[in-house]
Amino acid sequence: MLDNEFHISREGKASLVSIVCPKFDEHKTEKETQRSLLELRELCRTLGIPTGYEYVQHKKELNPATILGSGKLNEIAKEAKEEGSSTLVFDFELTASQIRNIKKITGMSVVDRVHVILEIFAEHARTREAKIQIEIARLKYVLPRLSGFWSHLGRQRGGVGVKGGEGEQQIELDRRIIRERIEFYKKELKLISKSREQQRKKRSNQAITAALVGYTNAGKSSLMNRLCKVDILEEDKLFATLDSTFRTLTPDTKPPMILIDTVGFISNLPNTLIDGFKTTLESALEADLLIIVCDVSDPNYKKQLQVTQDVLKELNVEEKETMIVFNKKDLLNDPIKAKIIKRIHPNSHVVSSFNKEDVKNLRKNIIDYFLEKQNSYDLFVPYDAGQAHSVVASKTNVVKQTNHEKGIFYRVRVPDFIFNSSGLNEYILKPEDPRRDDLLEEL
Repeated sequence: MLDNEFHISREGKASLVSIVCPKFDEHKTEKETQRSLLELRELCRTLGIPTGYEYVQHKKELNPATILGSGKLNEIAKEAKEEGSSTLVFDFELTASQIRNIKKITGMSVVDRVHVILEIFAEHARTREAKIQIEIARLKYVLPRLSGFWSHLGRQRGGVGVKGGEGEQQIELDRRIIRERIEFYKKELKLISKSREQQRKKRSNQAITAALVGYTNAGKSSLMNRLCKVDILEEDKLFATLDSTFRTLTPDTKPPMILIDTVGFISNLPNTLIDGFKTTLESALEADLLIIVCDVSDPNYKKQLQVTQDVLKELNVEEKETMIVFNKKDLLNDPIKAKIIKRIHPNSHVVSSFNKEDVKNLRKNIIDYFLEKQNSYDLFVPYDAGQAHSVVASKTNVVKQTNHEKGIFYRVRVPDFIFNSSGLNEYILKPEDPRRDDLLEEL
């Protein structure tokens, strides 16, 4: 029922509509609006919707009923129809009444930015978890907009004795159905989340992780492929990757290092959508290091970096250690720009995922980051503690070991966050241990 009514038609062109208003976030200036419109055009391209002209109105105040004035909407509709457009795509979120009012004035299909993103999410989700998350987000989006979306409501009439107007009884029924579906999907998601949490704990006990995060289409998947020497989806489209992907960066260290590719961020992302892929991001955001990837060739790279940092803050992980990687330096027209960025962000890396030397150096920097986090521990493990010996061998880098009458003395190096969950704390050789001096001498 939802798919047919919610689906955005690919037939005919779509004209883009926006506004410049000092009281409208992300559209306060001409520059902000043009940047956002360029992004909206890319979103439509990702969906396979051909786009026509852009229409922008400058206003000091927003019209609460239609955002733009009715006169401007009539003018836009006339020109859009002449160029073959059947749909108006607004570069901001619209309410149910606004959608209804604009449709009435223009006689055209009306879609907003959130609707376009949700449709992309729905098409690109691959795992059951991602599909459920997106379905919940779509249902929450549709719920307050029923009268604006579902054409069958206008054909429903109440029966004898029904006081409500045309379609009112059906709307209430549909609202109840949607609420029930949301609750059903939430329960499904909890079951999947429990399973994923168990997998995450198992993985955290076996490896250390770094997650690639950043603006959509910044080249995270390309970097993932080169760093891990694998072949995952690479497309010059927004939101090409929606599901977190795990690959081994290097199996040679103890513990192994895993790299995670994640869904990209975007500006003007409503809370409904942030909640929609928050669960997908959880495993990545619990990583030991966040690698922020930014497209340095984009004129708005500063804005993209800020959006990424803002979203990380909303997800309560802004305090986590990060490494900034400015990607796509091969697309820079100005070679000086890379040096300027390095001066502004001294600990960052400016790379091209297609440059083997850049990838090699970045990979080494990520590995070195984790190796530098390793601490040294002196352990004495009795011979009969078989599990502990196995953990030492599988999770730590053994610097030296000495057999003793009652056990084995180990000097190991391992990250503290791995050691603290390894169960080896009880075997740390205490300073007051009478065997300590003898054992250290034997080393």
